[in-house]
Amino acid sequence: MERCGWAGPEQIYKDYHDTEWGVPEWDSRALWEKLILDGFQAGLSWITILKKRDNFRAAFEGFDPNVIAEWGEPEVARLLTDAGIIRHRGKIEATIHNARAWQKVEAREGFDRFMWGYVDGTPMQNRWTRLADVPAKTQLTEQISKDLKKQGFKFCGPTIVYAWMQACGLFNDHLISCPQHAQCAGLAKNLTE
Repeated sequence: MERCGWAGPEQIYKDYHDTEWGVPEWDSRALWEKLILDGFQAGLSWITILKKRDNFRAAFEGFDPNVIAEWGEPEVARLLTDAGIIRHRGKIEATIHNARAWQKVEAREGFDRFMWGYVDGTPMQNRWTRLADVPAKTQLTEQISKDLKKQGFKFCGPTIVYAWMQACGLFNDHLISCPQHAQCAGLAKNLTE
């Protein structure tokens, strides 16, 4: 058995695949961080974001949405000069906006429960045999994208949402030939338990 074909050849990519990608994430703040990073990835490769992830965490105060929600133009200007991250004004401003949207959802019901509710609190176990079979988006991610936008989120199109759901383990999209498929399936539980 071998890992999913997208994971490599760099060790950072293999490690990410083997220890993080597809592992169910239940923490509300961590879910938000990953959604933001997937938004920054739009138009780029994930390895670019992965290599800069520690820089992003430092620049964005550990992705604390309650801190970021208070930011404004001075912080945007500072981040636009930070070579350690993706310097895209729209994505930076969207992160601040999304922190405020996260706060509203978190206060109302919890961002974790809001997002996991789309899969009834239990990771969906897909059984893909080839990478070519894995979709870029689905009707579900199109609906989630619309719902997130209604909540005030930006940079959360259906393809970004699909990639995010894979990364956070809402979908187990490891190929069935990959050892991580069974491992992630074994981590599945219901958020409401």
